[in-house]
Amino acid sequence: MKTKAAVLWGANEDWQIEEVELGDPVAGEVQVQLAASGLCHSDEHVRVGDMPMVEPGAFPFIGGHEGAGIVTKVGAGVTSVKEGDHIVLGFLPSCGRCPSCATGHQNLCDLGATLLTGRGIADNTNRIFVKGQPASPMCLLGTFSPYVTVHESSAIKIADDIPLQKAALVGCGVTTGWGSAVYSADVQPGDTFIVIGCGGIGQNAIQGARMAGARHIIAIDPVPFKREFAKTMGATHTFASMAEALEPITELTWGRMADKAVISIGRIRGEHIQEALNLISKGGTCVVTGLGGFLESDVQLNLFLFSMFEKRLQGSIFGSANPRYDIPNLLRSYMEGELKLDELITTTYKLEDINQGYADMNSGKNVRGVITYDASDY
Repeated sequence: MKTKAAVLWGANEDWQIEEVELGDPVAGEVQVQLAASGLCHSDEHVRVGDMPMVEPGAFPFIGGHEGAGIVTKVGAGVTSVKEGDHIVLGFLPSCGRCPSCATGHQNLCDLGATLLTGRGIADNTNRIFVKGQPASPMCLLGTFSPYVTVHESSAIKIADDIPLQKAALVGCGVTTGWGSAVYSADVQPGDTFIVIGCGGIGQNAIQGARMAGARHIIAIDPVPFKREFAKTMGATHTFASMAEALEPITELTWGRMADKAVISIGRIRGEHIQEALNLISKGGTCVVTGLGGFLESDVQLNLFLFSMFEKRLQGSIFGSANPRYDIPNLLRSYMEGELKLDELITTTYKLEDINQGYADMNSGKNVRGVITYDASDY
């Protein structure tokens, strides 16, 4: 079928709205009519070259990996969803059979090895073409298009009464942030917890810490709007920088420092690591969820204090969450009034306004911008 998509033709270029040819689902795949797609920083990392695609010739590239919609076609052998089902797309597929999935680490599923190749999981061929060229959809999803054809392992059925525009957020940002606090950092009741960087990931790490029972939740971000918003998510204290926060956290904790921290800065640099570790206690955990440049490998780390104080530095993807369990579970918390989703959507955009959406994100105007689709897009 012919549809449209936001396409990158090269690094550091703007998104272009192009007509694309989308293939029907083969065995093991489904086609989905999307209601919404979140504007996540990871797609911006691709645009500026921080996250290189796996293979040369990855452009044209179709962005978007945070979406929800309704199944319109089902390929042979698909058993977990049917036409008409409401689904959230998990940007990490989960096969349920590999060693990672079988041990409860679906976020590390072996199928993830193919995500940046542009070629479908089912048959290792491209499913979408732009001007006759095979295109690489982000995480094999490409939600910057009103229709997607994806593997069954990325489609997670949800209840029909959940608003799809809000449900889209749990496909990446909400679950990643929430899980960074609850799973990766293992926040416990009474903990002092720090979030460094309060965008779409950080605000949900704050939510996760609040729901886990943290006593003090400290939000650090240079943007005043984001610091104020953090208070509505559960932050008890806010600061503009880690340097500014150091003395107050020392006083607040009687010198012990924070138990846990999550770094969710949009673009992490090596100097941020030691600065964050200075804010946590002996035996404390610092989780790195934000991304740096793919080729950057220098980190500032005081190896003596790191060992002597037995601190932990933990990487995190998708908040160490399990897509097939945590996505429906978080949406249940939303429907019961515990998890905040409505408030996270600062601005909605049409697909044609995607460059403005990312400009707003980069200037700190949005917590989460969302592209919405309607009848004019289908």
